[in-house]
Amino acid sequence: MLFRDRREAGQLLARALELFRERSDVVVLALPRGGVPVAYEVAQELKLPLDIFIVRKLGVPGQEELAMGAVASGGTTVVNQSILEDLAISDEEIKAIAERERREIDRREREYRNGYRAVQVEGRTAILIDDGLATGASMRAAARALRPRAREVVAAVPAASERTCDELRAEVDQVICLTRPQPFVAVGMFYRDFEQTTDEEVRELLAQARSSSGSPQAA
Repeated sequence: MLFRDRREAGQLLARALELFRERSDVVVLALPRGGVPVAYEVAQELKLPLDIFIVRKLGVPGQEELAMGAVASGGTTVVNQSILEDLAISDEEIKAIAERERREIDRREREYRNGYRAVQVEGRTAILIDDGLATGASMRAAARALRPRAREVVAAVPAASERTCDELRAEVDQVICLTRPQPFVAVGMFYRDFEQTTDEEVRELLAQARSSSGSPQAA
């Protein structure tokens, strides 16, 4: 399956989430930045409130593109133990990097929400959406952060590896994925247009979503 762009992927994903249409006990949470255009289409089609749930990758020192884990809004951290052991990364290094990324999460939440408070998650079904899953570290961190708060956590993506979906099922109540091809190389291979989503696009989509009933209100 090849999607034209993230917006089309979101429109198709909404069909797989039809069961949640117009339910007052459901909220759509996007993982910025790439997950926001996908989640926006889902929220608009199903008439559900949209918000962000920020997760930051913890990059290996000197090899920042290699993820050794992730940290989510609220501080929940997930690490890849095998990478930590293979590269002999110390607890002090992990703590320093995690703290830096927590500060970045706080900054982005202020910037993206523009004075609006976060949507209420407690006691509701949270549909976590990203544009795709490779390792799934970000989605797992988000799920672990939400499990104590949400009644139910659903992970929904247009594309993911079969292995990642299997591993994720231990973290969430339900996994919904439109395509799970083998071998899985990269998320971008499933999109004709995979240009990076900008901060401005995130702000604009959240602002548009707030005009819908049930969206976050001004703080």
